[in-house]
Amino acid sequence: MREVTALPLMLKDIYTRLLERGHKLTPQRWAIISIFLMNKGRHLSADDVYSMLKETHPNNGIATVYRTLELLEEIEVLKKLDFGDGRARFEVRDDEAHHHHHLVCQTCGKIIEFEDDLLGQLEKAIERRMGFKINDHVAKFYGTCAECQVAARTGRK
Repeated sequence: MREVTALPLMLKDIYTRLLERGHKLTPQRWAIISIFLMNKGRHLSADDVYSMLKETHPNNGIATVYRTLELLEEIEVLKKLDFGDGRARFEVRDDEAHHHHHLVCQTCGKIIEFEDDLLGQLEKAIERRMGFKINDHVAKFYGTCAECQVAARTGRK
């Protein structure tokens, strides 16, 4: 059995969450977790994960990816995101990090993280006026990224 204290803090937490719910840290799960840790800040779909997983674990199917993503979301390692394009995406859940939002380009599909949480003041105002305690919020802004705007002005794609 792997020594828990030898793992970095985040990995120890993932390992503990799996064990507490009666799951093992299988090579496939570890490979998928590693993909997310190596691509932190990216918003990966099951297809993205599957194509990366095939490089190191060619015998694993897409069903393994879906089951693992579902499990990692359930134990709050990953956060599921919907950008309105019909594909669920996932990112590493980091409750210690500053809240961030997403800018979604409707032309090229690029997703950009926006780190400033300018909605904090709005949350406070809602809580004061409405007596409604806000636990979380999600903000997605849809528009056109700078590169697509330049391409549209210059006629390039």
